[in-house]
Amino acid sequence: MKGFADLGLDQRRGERPLSDSLKNEPDVLVIGAGVVGVSTAYALAVRGRRVAVIDAGQVGAGSSYGNAGLIVPSHSLPLAMPGVIGQGLRWMLDPESPFYIKPRLDRALLSWLLKFRAAATEEKARRAAPVLGGLLLASRAMYDEWSSLAGIDCAFETKGAMYLYRTAKGLAEGRHEIEMMAEAGLQPRVLDGTEVRDLVPQIRSGMAGGIVFPEDAHLEPHSFVLGLARQAERSGAVFFDKAEALGFETSGRKVMTVRTTRGDVHADQVVLATGAWSPAVARDVDLRIPIEAAKGYSLTFRRPDPCPEIPVLLQEAKVGVTPMGPYLRFAGTLELAGIDFSINQRRVDAIRRGPPDHFEGMDKLGLVELWRVLRACTPVGLPIVGASGKWENLILAAGHATIGMSLGPVTGEIVAQLACGETPEFDLEPLAPGRFE
Repeated sequence: MKGFADLGLDQRRGERPLSDSLKNEPDVLVIGAGVVGVSTAYALAVRGRRVAVIDAGQVGAGSSYGNAGLIVPSHSLPLAMPGVIGQGLRWMLDPESPFYIKPRLDRALLSWLLKFRAAATEEKARRAAPVLGGLLLASRAMYDEWSSLAGIDCAFETKGAMYLYRTAKGLAEGRHEIEMMAEAGLQPRVLDGTEVRDLVPQIRSGMAGGIVFPEDAHLEPHSFVLGLARQAERSGAVFFDKAEALGFETSGRKVMTVRTTRGDVHADQVVLATGAWSPAVARDVDLRIPIEAAKGYSLTFRRPDPCPEIPVLLQEAKVGVTPMGPYLRFAGTLELAGIDFSINQRRVDAIRRGPPDHFEGMDKLGLVELWRVLRACTPVGLPIVGASGKWENLILAAGHATIGMSLGPVTGEIVAQLACGETPEFDLEPLAPGRFE
């Protein structure tokens, strides 16, 4: 499924070696063509910088392709929350659980889990919420502007989203979480079991209630990323598919050359936006980035009639249900299993069973596509965005966990500001790579 419009970029460029296309060395080389890399390229290109983007695959074909399509200021609480580790350890024995840690002897995973446990406190979550909330709201505002650019047909909707709870205990936990978000600038509304059905009539009776976040939005993610890449091209950016970064050549405290499968690239500045692959790519310049790959799945169906008009997040089942034009998408699970693209059918089946338990008319849907992705998760629940302390001309932009789509535009804008010597409006200390270097 490519999206709602044929927004594919000119694939003929993939037949040309890098040196034939770059008449001059780029000002900035962006490694990674997901929503973060493409947003960075666009923000740089409209500033007049000469930008080249390389990716081992294709533009928007990774985490930006089949995700839930949610733009969620409501996700202002970090992944590292109180009780998450304990719940994950209990769920390790359940192959259908929403959160799973695959047992394996891995020193990097053990170090990550220890850092995650240390970060998973209510005090630290409350400190992180305003940081994430500010970034998410800024990015949400940018979507209003960027989604309206010519050639971006991504079914962007600003109708909010509902968190749905089957149990009174779950709803009480949801109320506590929105109290923790108080400083994030959101205005959620709590609904009882009758009110959730008034808003979304397809919801089954017997639900405890829900929380509506009017600031949330949704879109078809792949179409947005391809359309934004086209806009970046119109402003002078160049993209190269199937150009894998193999290593770096350095001199002093600068990265001088990026070796790729399609030739060497020399650039004044380099941006690393390779998601779950960032630790492996950065290792060649002696950086240790604490990112773990967390696998998730989505199932895309032909849209039923009737269908919810807003995204609904099933809180106990941990499944997101997103209407997308002619489609309906279910997405969920968080599986810390390393770089592993295998499909666990039991986990997929668990995602598929969740919505019919909550909605009428969702038990016989026509499947269009099953998809899986590796999300890049830091142990503290905040992404890594900023200049590397070790290399003067290397900027890192990775570790966005399950909210990469939501944070893509604001991350791209921040990176462009740093690359152009501007002062970002955000305090980047909580996101600084130096936390881990």
